[in-house]
Amino acid sequence: MRILRELGELGSVTAVAEALLVTPSAISQQLRLLQRSLPVPLTERDGRRLVLTDAGQALAGAAVEVETALARARHAVEEFVDRPDGEVSVAAFHSAAAAFFPLLLRALAGPGHPALALADEDVVQDDFPRLTREYDLVLAHRLDHAPPWPRTVTVTTLLREPLDVALPVGHPLAAKRRLTPADVADEPWITVHDGFPVMATIEAIAAAAGRRLRLAHRINEFAVAAEAVAAGGGLALMPRWTTRPHPALVLRPLAGVQAHRHIDALHRPERAARRAVRTVLTELRRAARTIRVRDDQDAPPDA
Repeated sequence: MRILRELGELGSVTAVAEALLVTPSAISQQLRLLQRSLPVPLTERDGRRLVLTDAGQALAGAAVEVETALARARHAVEEFVDRPDGEVSVAAFHSAAAAFFPLLLRALAGPGHPALALADEDVVQDDFPRLTREYDLVLAHRLDHAPPWPRTVTVTTLLREPLDVALPVGHPLAAKRRLTPADVADEPWITVHDGFPVMATIEAIAAAAGRRLRLAHRINEFAVAAEAVAAGGGLALMPRWTTRPHPALVLRPLAGVQAHRHIDALHRPERAARRAVRTVLTELRRAARTIRVRDDQDAPPDA
């Protein structure tokens, strides 16, 4: 329709091709395709010039309205994409939510900043990429040796966080600076449900020790697990930086197994076209540095 409009003004296929920076054959092909969809002629010869029929002029007039509407639509999209204060939805698993959400809320408070819509989502590892359909940004975790996230999502690693052994202050193993799988293999354990990332490290401890661990309790929420450890319910793996210190617990590094998790921000590539989403992603990176620096001061010895 744009070609038809230009033809009405310029009067030749060659002139239209030059104006639109395409070949004359491409112009002719598009005109033929348009003509096939309509029952009346759109063009006719007037000497050496190709002119519009009455039907062609009517359609060219409609093309002006269509292009005007498209221009408005493009402008609306550009405004939406460039809005600094647009709404950005962020989902996170529980311990990441507890660590990152307060920092985000404080950093982005007030006018001119993105409007946050926060949600907690405690799902098995394989389900995190699916959440990017519902949320602009998804904080997910996976272990070092776990398969990478699918290529359908863009990944920004925020933290590579050690997993330490949590035990009561008065526990005999608390006197050690570093623990091995053999040290902890005969203790009862409080661990997550199957399918959640930390479970793979529990299995690695058992493999390194050469015997199965006794899984006494299954608790996903680290704050609840910490209370169970403090009450003598067993040992647990705890993230070093994203869980709050508990006065009745000590954390000890674990040697002999890969005991780290990645905290990653996942999003669909097109989400990052929005300025507000990019702003929140920048603040997540800044928050990760704050969490690391703040909690490194209390890290276990020889970490």
